[in-house]
Amino acid sequence: MEQFEQFLNANLFHIDSFHPHYNNALNIMLQAKAKRFRPALLLGVVKAYNPLLLDGANHAALAIELLHTYSLIHDDLPAMDDAQLRRGELTLHARYDETTAILAGDALNTEAFRLLSRAPFSDRVRIKLIESLATNGGASGMVLGQAIDCYFENSALKLEDIEFLHINKTAKLIAASLQMGAIIVGKKSLADRVYEFGIDLGLLFQIQDDILDVTQTTQQALKNTNVDDNKNSFVTLLGLDGAHAQADSVAKRVEESLEGFDEDLKSELNPLLLRYINRHKES
Repeated sequence: MEQFEQFLNANLFHIDSFHPHYNNALNIMLQAKAKRFRPALLLGVVKAYNPLLLDGANHAALAIELLHTYSLIHDDLPAMDDAQLRRGELTLHARYDETTAILAGDALNTEAFRLLSRAPFSDRVRIKLIESLATNGGASGMVLGQAIDCYFENSALKLEDIEFLHINKTAKLIAASLQMGAIIVGKKSLADRVYEFGIDLGLLFQIQDDILDVTQTTQQALKNTNVDDNKNSFVTLLGLDGAHAQADSVAKRVEESLEGFDEDLKSELNPLLLRYINRHKES
């Protein structure tokens, strides 16, 4: 991921303006300590099948990181979670003001698609990448999940509804990361398989985050924890032991699906996923 970090740093915002902190507001959360999980998935698929495309793939990987970072900025807003800490840094509304945070998120969102439009691929591939990111990050994906999450605060949902919520809010963007990697290397049939794999992986990721929210300190998580009491999390519905059992079940599906991929893809994804598949067992 060193090459990706270099690409990110080379594409930080340096917009000519007399606004006192506009550039800083756009860059702070991009530069803060982050997992880079979604970019790593995309680049892992590309590296498995055509490493020569990695330079160009950084455009798509950064586009995902831009869109994901925008979603975190907006998720932390007073109207949403009203969080004060993200990625070990003060959230933008806490550091500056709510207007700055909203506009910074808007800018990162739209910049993601500008970056994809300029990626060094054919027009057909660029359109497919834009379609995947917009579909999974937009009205029928992440935004839908956020809308359900916020509307049903303080209202208990059924397990299947919570899964629907988090498949949209979290899993679809993770699935899109893998799908976009397959699009870049021209493997249409693989794109569908890794997308379905990514849905399970994203669901596991969310269950684990719900567990870590009640088992980690703010310092460990680099964000505010113990904030989901009024939300529809897997822990609030199932309890901590039940959420662990649910994570174990989904982790088993993820591991079985991973074993079904060819050796090239497994060799790239295994080192990354081994850090995450069973992280709930460490809590």
